[in-house]
Amino acid sequence: MKNSYFEFMAEYNRQRITEEMEQIHLEKLALRSRVYRPSPFGRTMLNFANWMISTGDQLRKRYEIPAMPCSNPPTENFAR
Repeated sequence: MKNSYFEFMAEYNRQRITEEMEQIHLEKLALRSRVYRPSPFGRTMLNFANWMISTGDQLRKRYEIPAMPCSNPPTENFAR
């Protein structure tokens, strides 16, 4: 009788541990699928792209929009 009780408890505990492991696995899978975590290369490329965009905006502001309207026409000295 004692052996059957210990076997029953061992099987019960084994099933409980297996269910807990499956639950933990499913929780980790759900967390991983919910949160976007880029790789180091992905982070580097994102930072590089953001830098290029901000630099491009600064260059566009500097060169596309003149600071002051020039009333003197350009001379032809620069054409040589």
